[in-house]
Amino acid sequence: MEHILSKLRKYEIQIRKALNSRMQGDFHSIFKGSGLEFDGVREYQYGDDFRSIDWNVSAKGSGAFVKTFKEEKEQTVFFLLDVSASQEIGVPGAQKVDIGKEICSVLTLSALKESSRVGLICFSDQKEKYVKSGKGTKHGYAIIHELFSLKPESTKTDINQALAFTLQMVRKRSVVIMVSDFIDDGYEKNLKSLAKRHDLVVIHLKDDRETHLPNLGIIPVYDQESQKTVWVNTSSGEFRKKLEKRYSANKGDLEKFCKKYQINYLEINTKENYVTQLIKLFKLRNKTVKSL
Repeated sequence: MEHILSKLRKYEIQIRKALNSRMQGDFHSIFKGSGLEFDGVREYQYGDDFRSIDWNVSAKGSGAFVKTFKEEKEQTVFFLLDVSASQEIGVPGAQKVDIGKEICSVLTLSALKESSRVGLICFSDQKEKYVKSGKGTKHGYAIIHELFSLKPESTKTDINQALAFTLQMVRKRSVVIMVSDFIDDGYEKNLKSLAKRHDLVVIHLKDDRETHLPNLGIIPVYDQESQKTVWVNTSSGEFRKKLEKRYSANKGDLEKFCKKYQINYLEINTKENYVTQLIKLFKLRNKTVKSL
């Protein structure tokens, strides 16, 4: 466990240094833009983000007004992690589930540095682990321990149920960082509700083996979620195109949905440096909030 913690600490420092140097002293939080509360309205000025316009006030006919916000003194960060069997794809130690656990752990360390409250929900087609939000180093390390010692009871996925549980348990406006491969359907209504109530970040995990199987002819493939073996022809061009098309369609639909409801979306491939990708995401989040 100590070697994992050492790796996580190193990555957390990399993220913090990169963001602080970029923001040139005007950086307050890796999760900036999340713990915000309504502060009032002011007249619209050239360059303001049109999304911040308060249409109810502006409709009264005395000009255009934008909402202003202030950062809450204490914010809460909740991690919503998919630990279903479909996450167990990839190189051992670098499977989607491994990368997901590392991302949640690294960002837990970041939240601790900012005195934020941190909570955790792990799910399959049921609640696998729930840790209510808390503060302090001891609490943060307890979350990391829970992540890396967790052995899910179920192999299946039910994203909609996980979102419903999150909506029920997380009442106060929080940063909710959801990490999954999103191989499921019928969850859009609850995802929209979560985005309206909280500051939602979607991290979409991907492994190349999902779309680029090696050409091995007809082989048995074990479906970890259904726990059944099926025979597939990996040399079939039609089969390979079907895999790529299915993933592209799923990704495209999710991206469009996130854009529509102002959800931060980030795809992370297991073979890529996720630290670099996270830095890009949080630079974007800081930039967006500074424009409000």
